[in-house]
Amino acid sequence: MKTVEGFRLRPLGAEFIVTGESIKQVNFNKMISLNESAAYLWREVEGKDFTVEDLARLLVERYDIDMETATKDSAAIAEKWVEAGIVEA
Repeated sequence: MKTVEGFRLRPLGAEFIVTGESIKQVNFNKMISLNESAAYLWREVEGKDFTVEDLARLLVERYDIDMETATKDSAAIAEKWVEAGIVEA
């Protein structure tokens, strides 16, 4: 997987949003908001090739969680990112 070029993470209050930098990335029907953990993952993989396992390892390194939980959470996040069109599978 890889983040789609042209999308950037921006803070919005206590959360974060991913926004398109040009009109071709703009979809006014949805806003992509991320919590602090998802924003951390985005920053770590932005512009790089990555896998669900890479995301899980990042979660395990930063938070005190087991690999099984991290993998489940990472798969869910990656699926949402692909569905939103901000990550290419």
